[in-house]
Amino acid sequence: MTDMTRRAFNAAAASAGFALAVQPVSAETITTPDAGLVAGMVKFATGGLEMDAFRAAPEGKKGAPVILVVQEIFGLHEHIRDVCRRFAREGFYAIAPNLYQREGDATAVADIQTLVDTIVSKVPDAQVMADLDAALEFARADGADANRAGVTGFCWGGRITWLYAHHRPALKAGVAWYGRLVGEANELRPKHPADIGAQLTVPVLGLYGGADRGIPNDTVEQMRAEIAKSSSGSDIVLYPDAPHGFLADYRDTYRADVAADAWGRCVAWFRTHGLA
Repeated sequence: MTDMTRRAFNAAAASAGFALAVQPVSAETITTPDAGLVAGMVKFATGGLEMDAFRAAPEGKKGAPVILVVQEIFGLHEHIRDVCRRFAREGFYAIAPNLYQREGDATAVADIQTLVDTIVSKVPDAQVMADLDAALEFARADGADANRAGVTGFCWGGRITWLYAHHRPALKAGVAWYGRLVGEANELRPKHPADIGAQLTVPVLGLYGGADRGIPNDTVEQMRAEIAKSSSGSDIVLYPDAPHGFLADYRDTYRADVAADAWGRCVAWFRTHGLA
């Protein structure tokens, strides 16, 4: 096999399972092996349907703490599934529900604006909160320790992470990755993270990029000021030169050094706050 053929083969293999809107996918993307894990798709009942979810957990380990993994704007694609496998390798029971399932298949939409207009903008926050509650109860029934649970999410899911931590104060902790913090209220999205920051009781770690063109630094500082008013012990780390999506190793926004530091902080935050 020539170098050119090998690169083409690797690129095609890397693209498998990723959303159409994020093509082409880097051949250098991280793929976490599932040896020693129970990993794959499951279903759970919520809001009148059977919702698809990806679950990964250490094989043979009952009572593992739960991490609810909230998808990016691109839906439940391979990057989110790999994040679940990474958490499972750290000893957690990770589950990522397909939170756009009622609205459509986000992974099959190639244009981001179409994705926003036809699917993302139609998903109510209240529906997402209820679906995450149901996912946590599924994890409990599946043998995980749902009394030791946390939530994390990326991009669209980063915003949801802050909101879910407010919705479910029994959570131990949350980690929000580059999620939008402010916005106009409407019927589907009545509040944004900055609106509830001062009321948080769950400790949430925010991981943000100072070069994120979609989330201005002043909104990060606004959120920092709000969480400082709370009793939660929440915190925000702002990486000065990092763009949006710095953990997304399948995209050109990936920053390996920042991603490694942020991942370490994420895992340590959960373990420090009761998910050890």
